Amino acid sequence: MTLARTRTLADLKAVAPAVLARIAQGAAEREATRTMPHAQVREFAAAGLGTWRVPAADGGPDAGMVDVIRFLIDLAEADPNVTQGVRSHLAFVERLRRLPDPELRDRWFPRVLAGDLVGAAGGELGAPQGVMRSRIFRRDGIWRVTGDKFYSTGTLFSEWVAVTALDENGEHVSAVVPTDRPGVELVDDWDGIGQRLTASGSTLFRDVEILPDEFLPSHKTEGTRPPISPFFQLFLASVQVGIARNAVADAVGYAQRKARPIKHSGVASSLEDPYVRHAVGDMAARTYGAEAAVLRAAEAIAATDGVPGHEDQDLVRTASLEVSQAHLVATEAALAVSQALFEVGGASTAQRVHNLDRHWRNSRTVANHNPRAHKAAVVGAWLLSGEEPPTTGFF
Repeated sequence: MTLARTRTLADLKAVAPAVLARIAQGAAEREATRTMPHAQVREFAAAGLGTWRVPAADGGPDAGMVDVIRFLIDLAEADPNVTQGVRSHLAFVERLRRLPDPELRDRWFPRVLAGDLVGAAGGELGAPQGVMRSRIFRRDGIWRVTGDKFYSTGTLFSEWVAVTALDENGEHVSAVVPTDRPGVELVDDWDGIGQRLTASGSTLFRDVEILPDEFLPSHKTEGTRPPISPFFQLFLASVQVGIARNAVADAVGYAQRKARPIKHSGVASSLEDPYVRHAVGDMAARTYGAEAAVLRAAEAIAATDGVPGHEDQDLVRTASLEVSQAHLVATEAALAVSQALFEVGGASTAQRVHNLDRHWRNSRTVANHNPRAHKAAVVGAWLLSGEEPPTTGFF
């Protein structure tokens, strides 16, 4: 293992702009040609950009939640595929930060600081309502896991993968194993209409050995809300804001360099067309509002960042409700903005060479993770009758 490096928040803020600029280069072309961003993700990790939330006591930058969300929005504007591809890793760091076990922190934070990335293998295809078929079992004194996982976001880019399966008692158990361990097979078979380069395909486990110190404690306690759930959800909303910002930038660039006014507009340039001006201004305003909502929700998550393992459940509930509202606003904005983009340039904007449809495809795909209708209904139920939001991890 490469030696861990102590990093400060100033280090990350200094290096991030140049890394983001390089990630943005060729992002649209990579998506058009389905070229996986291995080099871009590796640069992200090497620059320490996977370490934002590692506590100062463990040698990390100890960044606040608002700083992290601002960065994620910027990263998603550069390339939402890369951003989604590191979601599992940053969520793992957040989960580890909130665990009180010093041995786990001593084991994993040095790996994170050294540039290792952690993917995830939790979801499965074909199982109704989250039923899990993968199994963790003990044979001849050795723990092993067998099963087929899908939606393994980021795992193709990662040195480690956190896998969840049922043990012999039917309980959910998680462990983190190396992605190159015998019996682990990574399959690039994600074929979504958007977010095509997020490494969200299959991870297959065939009697994969699990060492005793690779198990993780459950992040769920009966009757309580997982404190990392709001971060998981706000991450998706941050991606939506980044997509919207990128769509606004493309709209402005297209109008300035390529668009021609329609014959009956009565203007010599598209830049003078009041409808083009309105479209761009409306797109910008929706994006501005969505970003403001997401950053406000980040403050609510920051308020939960107390003693590891002893988060105030009232504050976690408040964060869940604020994040649900921001999630809805950001999703609605990104979908609307990515569609309004085509009002700016006319028929030629639909040419595949411009690849402008990627914004809508990406936003639509992110929106499918957690339906925004449920977010609105949960917020409404709380306001109307004090009904608690679900503790499923999706709020």
